[in-house]
Amino acid sequence: MTTTTTRPLQVEAPTLPDQEELIRRLLSDTPLLKDTSDHLLQVVNVLESYGLVLDAYSRNLVDQGEKQLLNPFPVMRFFHEGITVQRIWDHLLGDRINFEYAEYCQKAMFWHGTGGLDAYLDSEAFQQACRTIIQRKSRHDPLLAMTNRLYPGFAPESIRSLTTIYCLGLFWRVMSDLFIDLARRYRIKEVVSVKDVVHHIRDGLVAAAAHPITYKVSIAGEEIWVLPPEAGLTFLVDVAVPYVEAVFFRGMPFLGTVSYNAQARQISPDISDFKYGALYADPIPSMGAGIPPSLCMKDMYRNLPAELNRWYDDHERGQVDVHVQICVSFQKSMFCVTNGAIAGTMPHVLDTTDPEEQQANRAYAEHWTSRLMGCRREALL
Repeated sequence: MTTTTTRPLQVEAPTLPDQEELIRRLLSDTPLLKDTSDHLLQVVNVLESYGLVLDAYSRNLVDQGEKQLLNPFPVMRFFHEGITVQRIWDHLLGDRINFEYAEYCQKAMFWHGTGGLDAYLDSEAFQQACRTIIQRKSRHDPLLAMTNRLYPGFAPESIRSLTTIYCLGLFWRVMSDLFIDLARRYRIKEVVSVKDVVHHIRDGLVAAAAHPITYKVSIAGEEIWVLPPEAGLTFLVDVAVPYVEAVFFRGMPFLGTVSYNAQARQISPDISDFKYGALYADPIPSMGAGIPPSLCMKDMYRNLPAELNRWYDDHERGQVDVHVQICVSFQKSMFCVTNGAIAGTMPHVLDTTDPEEQQANRAYAEHWTSRLMGCRREALL
């Protein structure tokens, strides 16, 4: 009598796309994210949820830019819709949009300081605007006058930070409308593939590319330009691309997850080498109040479309780990946004026959894919 041993079926792990494959996808107008029906459903719906959240974030940040200039105690900055007893109570109970995540993104942009916006904030024109604002406001604000004499760098830095807040609000206004319109087009079958999603984002970014980024404040009835039209700042190059760099790629290490002790060497001393952005993040939100992405997942959960909620019910552990599933879907969607941003800023059209233009496109794709090699490429499968 003989016995046969049944060996378990060996399933090979999918191969992660290497840099050459990512370059091929970018240059052939193939999405970085695998084009499947599940990916399409996740990406469109999570971006709709994110678009609704960004609507609230945008309104709040723009309101801060308009009303919180040099406010030493902006404790009510999250109440842009007005202050009522009910809103204060809901805020204390956590039944609210978590604007702290918006501030995390702003701080990342402010800290890393890349692109045309940051270059202008270093200019003499901006410094002169700061001096004018401080001088005008100090006439009616003795605390500011005293603080400025003791710490002359404090007020200009505060204006610089608030300017970044306002510009991020303008950026998110465009992205919120773009994502909500994507969901509309998906429902009427104009968007039927991940490639369509990337094209929608690319075209939206290109359409808004030249929109001017300007900012002025009113002090005692006098309007003062902080970012004047002649600064020549525009949406795509000066705000959108720096946002992708700061939030998608670099980010900031979260308190409580890594040691800030220099001797531990868990954080690079060179912030340009940071890899804490959305494209690198492991999808394990702790749901702790101090972890900004967890706050964003909570905000999106409050606005999940029914189609995506049902899909989560039937995948992984259902609603038990829904925040983790949102994180996974969100990361996939951010690869699509990055894909659209790269496509929208490609030096030349992809179907060019000029060898020099083809080489320029390849060099551009090589630059971005070298950054993507350290990201969670498994999210693309």
